[in-house]
Amino acid sequence: MDSALLVPLALALGAVLGGGAVVTVIAAARRGRMAAEVASTTVPDGVEQVIDALESAGVVLDPSNNVITASPRAVTLGLVWHRTLVHPRLVEIVDRVRRSGEAVTEEVELSRGPLGDAALHLSVRVARLGSRFMLLLAEDRTESYRLDAVRRDFVANISHELKTPIGAIGLLGEALGHAADDAVQVRRFAAQLTKESSRLASMTQEIIELSRLQAKDALSHPEVVELDQVIASAIDQNRVHADAQRVTLASGGTKGLRVWGDEAMLITALHNLILNAVQYSPSPSRVGIGVTAADDVIEIAVTDQGIGIPEDELDRVFERFFRVDQARSRTTGGTGLGLSIVKHVVQNHGGDVRVWSQPGRGSTFTIRLPRVLEPAQPLLTKARS
Repeated sequence: MDSALLVPLALALGAVLGGGAVVTVIAAARRGRMAAEVASTTVPDGVEQVIDALESAGVVLDPSNNVITASPRAVTLGLVWHRTLVHPRLVEIVDRVRRSGEAVTEEVELSRGPLGDAALHLSVRVARLGSRFMLLLAEDRTESYRLDAVRRDFVANISHELKTPIGAIGLLGEALGHAADDAVQVRRFAAQLTKESSRLASMTQEIIELSRLQAKDALSHPEVVELDQVIASAIDQNRVHADAQRVTLASGGTKGLRVWGDEAMLITALHNLILNAVQYSPSPSRVGIGVTAADDVIEIAVTDQGIGIPEDELDRVFERFFRVDQARSRTTGGTGLGLSIVKHVVQNHGGDVRVWSQPGRGSTFTIRLPRVLEPAQPLLTKARS
């Protein structure tokens, strides 16, 4: 072959081979980067520290929507449960942002937890975090929504319910003035006056407590709570009254169970259920407190042998100031707020409370709460895939 032709052919062949090598190197580099991205399971530097420091709710999710990191607030609000984003509404927003690549901010209303029906009003911001992860931030607006409703209810309840004891105190004071020379009448009116004033003080305290539970997030500093201690304390608080009514308090069931919340609030809720059972029980009789656990849910049941509740009134027993037996409530000094407080305490803990009753046979009130399975890690702050 002519040497003049060999030179151009050699140059052309070299260019082709060189170009192919370059393409191969570039393709390999791209595959390497893609493999590195797929293999990487860590969020960008500093993100975990920022999430841990957030006072609001913050969650980082991987491409499969598994929770990689969550702030304590995200757990206490019930947004995260066992490394999963609980609410389908939030998952839908995350998926939409992942597809579009554009950050969004939305106002949403959600239930507090997997068991509860208490509403949460949140301002939610979702955006991409790098090429793989999604960042969800949620600001709790529930208090502002509740506050207006609580103010309206508080004024209405006060004006309606306080009229009776205040009016009675006024009439008794007037009667005392007219019976000043009759020692027997003075003592009788004084005893009634003391009873009405005690009822007024109890009602005022319970209204304040109920308003506190509704007006803000009472679980600002939750802890792991031993249910054995809660049950023992609630029973002890009712022991003297039960003995006076000849009502036996008996407890049993699973021991060593734990929940996430406020011990004092849970004691108050269970105390109110036991007190309600004792007040509506005949003498003598028995009130049982039983505890069971199934998977992730704990149930605390309080059962009495009392008068029962008519079926058409079961849906109203947790309303403020509702009383099944008005005459018995006046005799026992009941305010009609105890069960409403139970409902709000349980809802604040991400649970619910149910009632079964049959007139003439008795009632069973059951508190259902999320269970803490790992006491050493009550809060999901870092859940790694």
